Amino acid sequence: MIRNLLSGSLNDICYPEVKKHRSVIGSGGIKDLVTEFPQPRCTDQVNLSPSVKILAAMEEGKAQTDRKGFILAFSLSNVVHHILKPLSQPRLTSDIAIGLFLGNIPYIRDSFNENWVLTLTNIAEFGMMFYVFVLGIEMDPYVLLKPPTRDAIVAYSGMLSTFILACSITPFLHFTEKSNIGFTFTLSFTLSGSGSHILTRIITNLKIGKSDIGKLVINAGVHSDMISMLFLSVGFIIVNKESNADDVNSRIKQMVKMMSALIIQTVFTAKISPIFMNWVNNENPEGKPMKGPHLVLSVAFMVLVCSCSPWFGYSPILSAFMAGIFLPSEGRVSKWAVGKINYLLTTLFYPIFFFWVGYHADFRKFEGANWMAWARFFFLLLITMAGKIVGTLICGVILGFQWKESVELGLLLTPKAHFHIFMATLGNKSTSVTTSIEAIVVFFLTVVHAPSVVKQIIERARKRVPTRRMTLQGLDPTNELRILLCLQGPQNVSSAINFMEISRGAAEPGILVYVSDMIEITDQIAATMVHDEGMNSIIVTDKEVTKTRDEITNTFQAYVDENGNGITLRRTLAVSSLNSMAQDICVLAEDLMISLIILPFHKTQRPDGTMDGGHPGFRYVNRKVLRNAPCSVGILVDRGFGMIGKISRSQVCLVVAVIFIGGRDDREALTYASRVARHPGVKLTVIRFLLDTNPENASRRATGFRINVAEQELEMKLDDECFAEFYERQVAGGHVAYMEKHLANSAETYSTLRSLEGQYALIIVGLGGRVNSVLTVGMNDWQQCPELGPVGDVLSGPNFSVRTSVLIIQQHNQKGELDGLDDDFSVM
Repeated sequence: MIRNLLSGSLNDICYPEVKKHRSVIGSGGIKDLVTEFPQPRCTDQVNLSPSVKILAAMEEGKAQTDRKGFILAFSLSNVVHHILKPLSQPRLTSDIAIGLFLGNIPYIRDSFNENWVLTLTNIAEFGMMFYVFVLGIEMDPYVLLKPPTRDAIVAYSGMLSTFILACSITPFLHFTEKSNIGFTFTLSFTLSGSGSHILTRIITNLKIGKSDIGKLVINAGVHSDMISMLFLSVGFIIVNKESNADDVNSRIKQMVKMMSALIIQTVFTAKISPIFMNWVNNENPEGKPMKGPHLVLSVAFMVLVCSCSPWFGYSPILSAFMAGIFLPSEGRVSKWAVGKINYLLTTLFYPIFFFWVGYHADFRKFEGANWMAWARFFFLLLITMAGKIVGTLICGVILGFQWKESVELGLLLTPKAHFHIFMATLGNKSTSVTTSIEAIVVFFLTVVHAPSVVKQIIERARKRVPTRRMTLQGLDPTNELRILLCLQGPQNVSSAINFMEISRGAAEPGILVYVSDMIEITDQIAATMVHDEGMNSIIVTDKEVTKTRDEITNTFQAYVDENGNGITLRRTLAVSSLNSMAQDICVLAEDLMISLIILPFHKTQRPDGTMDGGHPGFRYVNRKVLRNAPCSVGILVDRGFGMIGKISRSQVCLVVAVIFIGGRDDREALTYASRVARHPGVKLTVIRFLLDTNPENASRRATGFRINVAEQELEMKLDDECFAEFYERQVAGGHVAYMEKHLANSAETYSTLRSLEGQYALIIVGLGGRVNSVLTVGMNDWQQCPELGPVGDVLSGPNFSVRTSVLIIQQHNQKGELDGLDDDFSVM
């Protein structure tokens, strides 16, 4: 349908007629321009005159300029986006700015003839079909059938106030020469909506997506976007000017035809698509490439449901949205489609689209000398901003929000996205270029301010953030414990399952365990990695890796099915080079809001009980995770812990000890031990090492090192408070045995640790974090594995029992520092 025509002279010869076939949305709203080109009627060779050849050469030169303009749009858009990244601006900001800039350069504008502009228009409209289709897939229309939630109430109130304000003011601003109800309603619904796609990107990039206000804004934005799009989709049928305005019967027939076609398409999509999509998903399980025939059928089905109603005069763009919104959002096919289309839109379509926007926003035609033009601009901005703020303020009073949060909610719901800019660009068909430019600039400004609002939320949240976060000690007892359990291979499965068993605690709230395979990437594995279900999701199709993962998954799932009351199991994958694996684990822990990461020791026990030389790469990973983890970390040294077999819940079969010397890591270890103590199959003993203060033993105490008295007193106070609480809950009730060891120096500490050999199957200790502890000073000098701490290194050494496993725990130690806020926090 789209042809590139080289010259006006050749057009006269081969294409004498170019007919603009029809307008899908009349002067009151969107216009879907479909251009029909007749077939060339020149079949014989044409002898061109010199003047025609010159014109053809000139047109060829313009075509080269056009290509340079597109390349410039792609390049500058990426450059400006990276420049604006420190300001947290979304890509939409740079795309609009570059599009308006390039589209108004006279040299580039003059190189485009009518046919090129027509081609750009067709590309913009075709790409917008893909955009709204994906937008619809990511929405759930069935939430409208449920009682309104808090975020829905916020969305409705912001939309209603903006809509009323727009309908009340816009008729007096004379956007059109004559009073046009269709235009007023279209503009009002456009201003009432929110750009949920852009809003979600801003919220997640600045890491407040898991906060209360972040969740509320994202959900409210989706509600606003969905409701406004649904009203525009239905309203199109009413305001469409396809039929003769004077012929009432013709208009009613056209409306009934389009309404019937849309209803049939919607019902068909809602009822048939889940059945079809589920069949394709079941035939193409996760971890395997999708079958070609099924992929073709899926694409054909999507095209079919999108193209039903346009045959009867309905807008193809709105039809794509109505089809997408009733397609299942879950499942491999839908996620594959969303990922691929989003990648195509981002890399190819958006620069062309915004160049088209800039071309139509011809600033030379802007009526800057007309005060009414500036009045319309400021009133548009006022309606967009004030409408949302007024609505959220009223809603905030009803729901009990603070006024600051209500204003921030309103400001965050104002950003508009690509479809709104598309509507504003088409507005020059109904009103004027000046009005179109005003709307585009207003929508641009609604996006620019959003990151600064989010940063204000982050600053306020920093002041309220708890002293420590993502620790066992700071975990709310009513919340489930989230654990990231890392595996180097099948050899870690048995010990990992036993660790899950003793860590489960009460069935309510239970634990959520993410089991992650640590796979070192090789050339062979890299060749089998494919992007699936979005560009950030990677699937490894290597047969050996897939087989191993399936075996591990089946083993864990069998345990959970039989004994999993209170345990929720999830599977993840960390596949990367050893240099970047630690970073991947830390990012995964942060995204999943993990409280405890468990890493296997880099050494493995041989059949004779001794430890092998270990994997230096995984040792590097462990040490790097300890330094950079966003939560507490544990290293499990497995020396027979996985060989215990099934841990009984009816009788004691596992003897465990926790050593408490003092410091934040020991307090974290004690907190974990209190969870282990709840298991009926575990007999726990807490051993507290205390400094011998007897004057008669003063000569045996270590001397010659400096002590920070103030810091030591503070730590001792925290130790006493933590241990007193543990003693009252566990020891006093008879659930846990208690021992005290009064020691004078680190040598006696070492001897006492050696005396525990063979008495316990598992010993839990803190990594370090002790302030000038007399009982461990000097022990660092002979450490073999400093990442285990002085006590853990002794217990894990080759001279200790080969039947005692050790769990070394380090507490997360970031005080009130937030790189972002991808945590569950509250500012409302």
